[in-house]
Amino acid sequence: MATLREIRRRISGVKNTQKITKAMKMVAAAKLRRAQEAVIAARPYARKMQELLHKLSGISDPTVHPLFERREVESVALIVVTADRGLCGAFNANIIRTAVQQIYTTYDKLHKDGKVNIICVGRKAADYFGKNNYKIANKYIGIYGSLNFSHAQTIIDEVVRGFVAGEYDKVEIIYNEFKSIAQQRIATEQVLPIQSLPTGQKAGITTDASMKAGIPNQKSVLNYIFEPSSEAIILSLIPKHLNFQMWHALLESNAAEQGARMAAMDNATTNATDMIKALQLSYNKARQSSITKELLEIVSGAEALKAG
Repeated sequence: MATLREIRRRISGVKNTQKITKAMKMVAAAKLRRAQEAVIAARPYARKMQELLHKLSGISDPTVHPLFERREVESVALIVVTADRGLCGAFNANIIRTAVQQIYTTYDKLHKDGKVNIICVGRKAADYFGKNNYKIANKYIGIYGSLNFSHAQTIIDEVVRGFVAGEYDKVEIIYNEFKSIAQQRIATEQVLPIQSLPTGQKAGITTDASMKAGIPNQKSVLNYIFEPSSEAIILSLIPKHLNFQMWHALLESNAAEQGARMAAMDNATTNATDMIKALQLSYNKARQSSITKELLEIVSGAEALKAG
């Protein structure tokens, strides 16, 4: 059985750790509030930008821009977005596991040929894929301390240059999408080539005219005249769309990380409280045992004196 001094030392250590986890939870909560506001503000713009670009590409020449070009996939770039730090539960492990699964299930042959290039965003991704001898094209570490739009532009500029030069035939991004404090959803999105509407699907904007006329299962679609042209609009939208797609992924990952860290630190604080209670009970038992032993020794000594 541990001595009283050892138990007291352990209780003191757990209490100090609990103070740290409480502080980290408060910091994560403050960061989460700001990150969540940024994500909520960015989602409608990202959704509408993607919707507009897909609709325009459905009524325009698909060869209007090289970033729409679909070719046989002989080389892939995976943008894996993790955190720079740990202490956020399974946040980083889930992303890395999904990326590894994607490599070995979808791109296994390309990986064996050294044609899967990994762009690591976050120290945890860089550490894992670096130690396990994956082909790392680039690393972006420490960007979350001062996260801004230029980071997304830098990453997109790199993959666009690689795609146009033929170094990559396909670019995907894997990141954590923020759902709530206790829940994140891993998202895998294709960045390049840019996806257009499926063949044969008409582009346009649906109206409620058919619904008001009482005609079931029929939609009225409006097509527009574009000035100067739909192709020119697409050319101006493409860089905005790609940059914001990357920026949106970074915002989602940042919010999801803070939510995961807040939940992890809350669990750690609760576990520390339970551990302190268990140690305190052990301390009381050990102290009671020590007192009982001392009393027995005193009584035994007194009886021996009487007998002598």
